[in-house]
Amino acid sequence: MTSNYSLEAVNALDVASFADIFGDIAEHSPWVAEGAGLVRPFPSREDMISVFAQVMQAAERDAQLALIRAHPDLAGKAALSGELTEDSKNEQAGVGLDQLSAEEFARFTDLNNRYLESFGFPFIFAVKGATKFMILEAFEKRLNNDPEVEFQTALEQIARIIRFRLEDRVQ
Repeated sequence: MTSNYSLEAVNALDVASFADIFGDIAEHSPWVAEGAGLVRPFPSREDMISVFAQVMQAAERDAQLALIRAHPDLAGKAALSGELTEDSKNEQAGVGLDQLSAEEFARFTDLNNRYLESFGFPFIFAVKGATKFMILEAFEKRLNNDPEVEFQTALEQIARIIRFRLEDRVQ
């Protein structure tokens, strides 16, 4: 559901409706919206965004890891097979990842595989406003990160993705 809601309408939703409408904000992880929905009313959209990030950051490490692993590879197999969520599909298409040359696709595939092998979870990058070149540069740089630094970086990137998605849905 990608309708645009006023903050007043968001705050008036019952818990189940809130979870239904915003359950897909955090990729395949409705628990983030369920937790955020319990903190309403939100004084502002910025507060709403902050609460979603706080719920994610306060979760146990296993839940955080599952959230990270729920994200698809950038320009990966899920994109080719049409298995991306609507938000992920639109975000990746918005930066041209759905129109890579064969060479670019091979480079993304290699980087995705190397990253997954190094860290045990997919490379997360909030692509909105980026270019494929910026993404590739970040890939190369982050492959050298310490695993714990990269885990935290992935959560920070997910918080950015959540921000962009909520900004698109809530006035």
